[in-house]
Amino acid sequence: MKLMLALASDESLSIISQNIKPLGFDLIRYRHILKAMDNIDEVDPDGIIISAQDFPRHWKILVQFVRSERPKEICPIILLNGATFSQEEAVKAFYLGVSGIIAENMRHCSEVDRLQSILERYIRLEDKRRSRRYHVEDWPGIGFCMINPLNKVLLTAAVKTISSSGISFTLDHAELAENILVEEEIAECSLRAGNDILSPICQVIRKEPVMSMEFIFLSGPEQIMLEDFLENIPCQAAKEKQA
Repeated sequence: MKLMLALASDESLSIISQNIKPLGFDLIRYRHILKAMDNIDEVDPDGIIISAQDFPRHWKILVQFVRSERPKEICPIILLNGATFSQEEAVKAFYLGVSGIIAENMRHCSEVDRLQSILERYIRLEDKRRSRRYHVEDWPGIGFCMINPLNKVLLTAAVKTISSSGISFTLDHAELAENILVEEEIAECSLRAGNDILSPICQVIRKEPVMSMEFIFLSGPEQIMLEDFLENIPCQAAKEKQA
């Protein structure tokens, strides 16, 4: 699947790449609107993300150009808005055929989740539970700790995101994990997922700015428990929002 990005900000590109690539998209980025328009037919994207902040006068041109041949059902368009984006502009955007609008900086986890949800609404993914990364910061029903395999020190952590294939977190004492390298296998891990305690074997895939690990082994029953937990996350999030 291909996702066309029309944006100038490297920071926005980094956030999108970190959160959308796991859904199975190839990202094709353009810094200039006209170049993106010239390559629409060649790229044939499954979806498009445009920064209204980077292109305040030209995003409408790209949306109209795409919608002249590609309806929402074939190619969703998501607009990234900035601080000066008005309600009137939002109305125009939806009138022209934009599929969704989210904040450019995506500082809040909810904005990233909305971006994923909009894409999933229009684009069929092979396995949403496996590929989707959920933001679960400060949730009481999830926790993670592990044993440093090199010195047997217990490392506790605050979970940031989770999917059925991996997890990211910040360590409570990062200095205790300085000797752990990328690609290190961590056999002694404990993951709380709701009422269940799982014991995945993990591999480090990134250490900074947060530590990310891939689950390289989960028993069959534990995999089912984790997927059931992930399936219920949207419902739990809605309940907490109402509370």
